[in-house]
Formats: sequence, C-alpha cells, structure tokens
Amino acid sequence: MELLLVAILVALLVGGFVWWRREQAAREARSLADVRADAQRWYERLGGQVMNLHGDAPAVRQALVDAAERYNAAGSQLEQAGTVQQYRLARETALEGLAYARAARVALGLDPGPELPPLAAAQGAGELTKERQVQVQGQTFKAGPQPGQDTPYYYPGGRYQGRPVPAGWYSTPWWKTALGAGAGVLGGLLIADALFSPAFADPGYGYEAGNQEGFGDGADQGADAGDQGTDAGDQGDFGGADQAGDFGGGDFGGGDFGGGDLGGGGDW
Repeated sequence: MELLLVAILVALLVGGFVWWRREQAAREARSLADVRADAQRWYERLGGQVMNLHGDAPAVRQALVDAAERYNAAGSQLEQAGTVQQYRLARETALEGLAYARAARVALGLDPGPELPPLAAAQGAGELTKERQVQVQGQTFKAGPQPGQDTPYYYPGGRYQGRPVPAGWYSTPWWKTALGAGAGVLGGLLIADALFSPAFADPGYGYEAGNQEGFGDGADQGADAGDQGTDAGDQGDFGGADQAGDFGGGDFGGGDFGGGDLGGGGDW
C-alpha cells in the first residue's frame, strides 16, 4: 500500500513538473511571438517611410540615407533573431530609423506624424532648443533644433563616449567621424563640451540642473573639501577658509567641472 502511495505521489510530481514546463514553454513562445510581431510592425512601418519619402534638400537626403541604413540593419537583425532580446534590438534599430524618417518629414515641411516610443539609447540626452556655433581645433561646428543648409545631419539623441548628445540637427556627424578624421575620442569630447557648455544653456538648464547627473558628485566633493578646509582653519594659513573656498565650493566642485558642462538630461 505504501509503495502504491509513493508511486502515485511520484506520478503526480512528475505530471505536475511536465505541466509546468509546458506552460512555461508556452508562455515563452507567446512572449517571443509578441516581441517578434512588434519588431516586425515597426520594421514594416519604416520600410513604408523609406519607400515613399523623397527630397533633394541635403537635410532630407541625409536623413533618408540614415533611415535606409537602419531599415537594412533591422531587416538583417530580424532574419537572425531567435531570442526576445534580439527581437528587441531589431525593434530599437527600426525605431531609430523611424526617428530619421520623421526628421526627413520635418525637413520636407510635412506633418512628422505621431510621436514614436522613446529610444533606449537617447534616454536622458534631451534635445536642442536653440542654435549653437563653436570652433574646435580650427573647425566650426553648428547645431540647432531645425534643419538648415548648414545643419543637414540629424541625430536622434544618444551618448558619445558616455557624454549625452541631445537630439537635433548638426553641421557634421562628428559623433561618427571624429575617429575617422583623426580627432579621436578627445576631439569628439571637446566638440561635445564646446557645443553643450553652460554658455548655451537654455532657461532651466545650468549648474543646478547639471549637478543631478554626469559629474554631479563634484558638488558633494566640493562641499566636503570646504568643510575640511574650515575645520583646519584654526591650525594655520594652509588650511584656512580661502583655500577651502577656492577648491571646494568654486570652480572644481559646484561650477565649471561639477555642475554645468557635463550634466543635465533635459532640453538643451
């Protein structure tokens, strides 16, 4: 009798395990089918935009070239995808292509259409809201919120060497050509810092907003240094308030380096 009960219990456990595995496999299959269909939907929508949009203006042509590149890349990714993550990557590529197609519509003077889901790569990068012009290493770089003869290259927002680059129109795709042109990482970062320095800060963006990300910890370090300098003031001139103020609360901690140039995530 005991053996029979043990056999029944084992059979129930095995049956339960098999049922659970089948349910899990079914859920995974449904999830995979859902993400595949979602990626396919955005890919087909991108294809329609690439096929139907045409224009001779430099900004339109360049945006459509970038959209077509993403369309081809997304198609290749869809063909090789076999996991949820791979289909999500294909979806992101298609959405990036649609961002370029949307920019082409803007350059054509057409209705850009409905808003797109946010790009994961552009999270926290913000977007340009005013025109900028700087010189770096003897070259002039321009950027702005609208396409123009001098700013034909659209960028949907992202990061260059960890530095947020807002969405907008640029005079050259320096985020792609910096290495090829021999400027290297340092040159690209110099361009980014010059274009997005506090001198161009829009209302609501500046040191206070910048402290919230990027090198925001510099403010805390500066405050700590200021406290240490004050505490040491009684011991002599070397630890006095002047030195603590210059190092802790000024240029290094809360101002040029810590708060403004590299921080912020909203509009630029």
